[in-house]
Amino acid sequence: MREGQFIKRNKARWDSYQQETEDPDEMAKRFTYLVDDLAYAKTNYPFSKIVKYINGLAAGIYLSIYRNKKEKSNRLVSFFKTELPLILHSHRRVLLFAFLFFITFMAIGIFSSWQDPSFVRGVLGDSYVNMTEDNIAKGDPFGVYKDADALLMFLQIAWNNIKVSFLCFTLGISCSVGTLWMLFNNGLMVGVFEQMFFAHDLGSKSILVVFIHGTLELSSIVIAGGAGMIMGNAILFPKTYSRIESLKRAAKDGVKIIIALIPIFIVAAFFEGYVTRYTEMPLPLSISILLLSLSFIVWYFVLYPRAVYQRMNMQEAAFQEKQ
Repeated sequence: MREGQFIKRNKARWDSYQQETEDPDEMAKRFTYLVDDLAYAKTNYPFSKIVKYINGLAAGIYLSIYRNKKEKSNRLVSFFKTELPLILHSHRRVLLFAFLFFITFMAIGIFSSWQDPSFVRGVLGDSYVNMTEDNIAKGDPFGVYKDADALLMFLQIAWNNIKVSFLCFTLGISCSVGTLWMLFNNGLMVGVFEQMFFAHDLGSKSILVVFIHGTLELSSIVIAGGAGMIMGNAILFPKTYSRIESLKRAAKDGVKIIIALIPIFIVAAFFEGYVTRYTEMPLPLSISILLLSLSFIVWYFVLYPRAVYQRMNMQEAAFQEKQ
């Protein structure tokens, strides 16, 4: 059989194999067919690009089977250990852009309130600014964190942050416009909030107090914004998929990212409800909480996904050597 005829006869089937399936029997069937196709192609067209193409399809299915086999033992562990890091790595550039957008919006808030002090009231509202200035005059600038009941504060903040994260994500359906608006609002408020304290020579103190919970909270909001942008980009740039199929795949990845953020929001709310209120805690303890929170975010959402991706690549390379 000529190579062109071989490709024409099997192309539709190979294309269908690029659609993911969770059925282990279907994956096993696909893998068996591809191994047969690969053997035939290697024998008859050893220097053709079609050999590499079929080998790539087979390797992908092999890795899917490998991951699903591990999932049977502990689905939750596998999700956080392998599946989610691979999703984060595949969308790393979008998540980076979400972070850069947020930093830019925060810088706009800092610069605007520095140039025009009245800008603070326009963003945070007169009542909040008046309350904060009264607390500063009393010598307790962060008294707002001490006023409410700790448990009630914890529950309200956890619910609000989870709600904001879902909103950031779902607004990605607007081709990322809504998500960017949410990042703009949150980034602007953070920048204005911090500048308000820096204007009273309380900048370093605000970082040591507020970012006890803010490190996890703000990082998670940025990541939630990234999840929304993933969905928006799927609509704008569907690549080789239909627009609907691209949206489905991106939404699935985004939902997994949002679900993974829920425990982080809960921990951040716990810090804000029960820990941040101790505004005079020892400096080493405050710095330790900040560094541990930041280290976790950088490790799990940046460094670890890269390590998992490299490990999976090594496994794929080992598989290809066996063929």
